Amino acid sequence: MLWETMIEYLKSWFVFPGLAWNWMAIGIALGIAFGAIWLLANWPPLFNKSFLKKPWFWAVAVFSAFFTLLAIVFVQLPLQYYSGKTLQHFWDLQTLNNWLYLAGIPTILLSGLVQEGAKMVPIVFWWWRSGKSIDPKLGLAIGALAGAGFGIFESTWAHSQTFMSGWTWAAVNYDAVQALLPFWERFWMVAMHISLSALVGYGLAKGKGWQFYLIAVGLHSAINYVVILYGKELLTLNQIEIYLAAAAALVMLAVLWLRWRKDREEIEPVVPDKPAEIDV
Repeated sequence: MLWETMIEYLKSWFVFPGLAWNWMAIGIALGIAFGAIWLLANWPPLFNKSFLKKPWFWAVAVFSAFFTLLAIVFVQLPLQYYSGKTLQHFWDLQTLNNWLYLAGIPTILLSGLVQEGAKMVPIVFWWWRSGKSIDPKLGLAIGALAGAGFGIFESTWAHSQTFMSGWTWAAVNYDAVQALLPFWERFWMVAMHISLSALVGYGLAKGKGWQFYLIAVGLHSAINYVVILYGKELLTLNQIEIYLAAAAALVMLAVLWLRWRKDREEIEPVVPDKPAEIDV
């Protein structure tokens, strides 16, 4: 049962039965647009001429997208499944529901641990190949790309799921706010993925990789905790969307402050032609 669930979830990212190609194109275009908007805040070094000519750098985003998905399917889902089974071994479903505020924490934490850890892999690889020494703002930019890779990928998947559910332009005329909420949410979730990975990249360059990783996990979990609050009917759907936007905006503001603040004797980080080789 678990294996079938994992495979079906994986397939759902690539197979969209009955979805017209134009809706798929719109979903992809929106995802890329959302990512580009938030990445533009990191210009320079992102999007300057020398940066755009280095395709290996953009490979960080591509690797992060697919590796994070695989980590969700083959690590996060099984861990969440067995953690739930473990809790059910000690408590019945009614007790777990009554204590959902605490019982749901393991599932929420696993999501943050796995996803932020997977997005961190290409950042760590870049840092290691560069002799474990990179400019903090370059590390932030690399992290932003890693977060954008998965954020855009997840966004295009979510948009396709929305269109497959029967969403049409007529829904906007009927109730524009409710109809546009799925896209509003993806816009801010792309910002969340970018900013959290950027923090990890910055921290790694500062020699505090695991500390910033745990910070990213904590923030990721705090944002996802709204699922529990919604399940307990403490927040409405609109309130959740406001909470998600506010949380993502605050984290992004912190990242932008780190990016644009002027350090003493600061010079603009130079993007190397390729990761530095390590002498073995």
